[in-house]
Amino acid sequence: MLKTKSKTPQKVMNQIGRLKYFHDAHHSKRVNEIRWLVEEFTDIPIANLPKALQGFTIVQLTDLHLRPFTQLEHIERAVVKANLLKPDIVVLTGDYVWHDEQDILALAPALGKLKGRYGVFAILGNHDVKTDEHVIIAALEREKIRVLRNEGLNIQVGDAALYLAGIDDGMVGKPDIQKTMANHSGDKPVVLLAHEPDMIDWYANDTRINLQLSGHTHGGQIQLKQGKPFLLPQLGKKYVQGLYRVNQSWVYTSRGLGSTGLPLRLNCPPEITHLTLIATPDGQLV
Repeated sequence: MLKTKSKTPQKVMNQIGRLKYFHDAHHSKRVNEIRWLVEEFTDIPIANLPKALQGFTIVQLTDLHLRPFTQLEHIERAVVKANLLKPDIVVLTGDYVWHDEQDILALAPALGKLKGRYGVFAILGNHDVKTDEHVIIAALEREKIRVLRNEGLNIQVGDAALYLAGIDDGMVGKPDIQKTMANHSGDKPVVLLAHEPDMIDWYANDTRINLQLSGHTHGGQIQLKQGKPFLLPQLGKKYVQGLYRVNQSWVYTSRGLGSTGLPLRLNCPPEITHLTLIATPDGQLV
């Protein structure tokens, strides 16, 4: 059942979003980076990574926030670029819409064109749960995108397996790390999808978690100086963008694709994330 709420603010913002500024071809020339697309390539050192998983690649897209400031064409361009990277898996780490769950009906078919050798997987973000998570999940799963909500699965690669786990949203969901890790066995490497990056502090004592992938922060969206975000959200104040080490885990926070609040990005362009797992004896950077 749809959650009832006023759509008046959304209608006003949609009028703004229809301006040519948000869907013309001049975005690359603007100081406003709202429609730029930057590919970020990062190696993730994993201690004792099985040989079959050496060089395993993950493309992450997050915080798409379709409409009004993020237009479908922007996301379609990101999908094309993501597919050109030919990843082993694609992961979507939440916030597909902003205020209107019905926007997922236009977005999901575009995301259904994503290609990962071993599949495309998703979790929910706070905006997805606050609007209508049932509509969001149904639309994604119609496009054969597996939504993980406090659960994990094994991705078999040759004679090894990667445990891909997806936890519920930390702000308005019901995250349960015990359920999320319940199917993990042995010493399989673990990649945890968690929308809010600061959630890692809740689970960092679990040494099974090798890597957490998150979004939520937009990198602050507006950085008055490089690396100096103007404003950060709850559960996104510590691990703002890029790669961090927390105990024995890595955390990577993507700046995401979409924009909310103000129709502006500054020193903080939208991101397509490409991660490669590499083996090191102790999991330290090389």
